[in-house]
Amino acid sequence: MLASFPSLPRRLPTQSKTPMNRRLFARSFLLAVTLALPAIGLAADPKTKSPKPLRVAFGQEIDLADYVLPGKTTVFDFTSKYCPPCVAIAPDLEKLHATRDDIVVVFVDINRPETKGIDWKSPVAVQHGMRSIPHFKIFGPDGKLIAEDTPKDAKARQMVTKWFK
Repeated sequence: MLASFPSLPRRLPTQSKTPMNRRLFARSFLLAVTLALPAIGLAADPKTKSPKPLRVAFGQEIDLADYVLPGKTTVFDFTSKYCPPCVAIAPDLEKLHATRDDIVVVFVDINRPETKGIDWKSPVAVQHGMRSIPHFKIFGPDGKLIAEDTPKDAKARQMVTKWFK
């Protein structure tokens, strides 16, 4: 067949493109690794304190015990990006996480990705009986619940805001 078309090269098409394919593969691989590293870092080991607070759940049920760090006080902030008070307090919680070695902050996002507005019917909101947010649950270094916000008592919120000072 090549004899009838003298202008076609006599080598296979893959032979001339191999170096280019390797470069393209290498660049694609490096890009994928670079993009995946932050996600791997967030989910790699929930039993060590990460540089930034973890953001978990995204509307799905979770077991808080999976994120309690032994030997550290763990603050769970049930939150939504559609909640102005949640958005306002987030920088203080991030600073608390960064400056106190004995405290870990975990943001529990109650919103499912496709939901606009506060997702009160999400599995995680229903699982934990959310009626208002931000809602805090604080576990001591021994892993036991030491404070939780309730409609009549914001004990956990008071503890957290004292730590801001």
